[in-house]
Amino acid sequence: MKNVRMSTMLVSALLLAGVAGAASAAEPEDIIKYRKSVMKANGGHMAASAAIVNGKVDYKADLADHAKALAAINKDVASLFPKDSDFGETDALDTVWKKPDEFKKRAKDAQLKSAAFAKAVAGGNKAKTSAAFKELNDACKACHKDFRKEQK
Repeated sequence: MKNVRMSTMLVSALLLAGVAGAASAAEPEDIIKYRKSVMKANGGHMAASAAIVNGKVDYKADLADHAKALAAINKDVASLFPKDSDFGETDALDTVWKKPDEFKKRAKDAQLKSAAFAKAVAGGNKAKTSAAFKELNDACKACHKDFRKEQK
């Protein structure tokens, strides 16, 4: 049994190393396309959550799914902006790469706020859910202010 467990751990480690190697081997253009897709999904879940939280639509049963998706997407946003992905059709400002510590701090704030939002939704308290969504929205806006091109 011990050998099977060790073999399983070894295979898992090798698979993870292969995935990490594949991610680092990606072309910057592909990383940018991926990042844009992920951030677009993030925006979609934020917009859908806002419509529900603000009482614009009656899809309350879907809010938990949106909140979970936001928590998953925001788990490691900073990793979507690796070195050498600072060109082409991107909304990211140069400050992402010029001030990486500040960017990572904002990304971490979004991670924490999205997890808190998901937890509030799961708790079922409307006031706490609204407050947590506002905090998440504010975290997103703060990051966009300094690290994203102005949207027209």
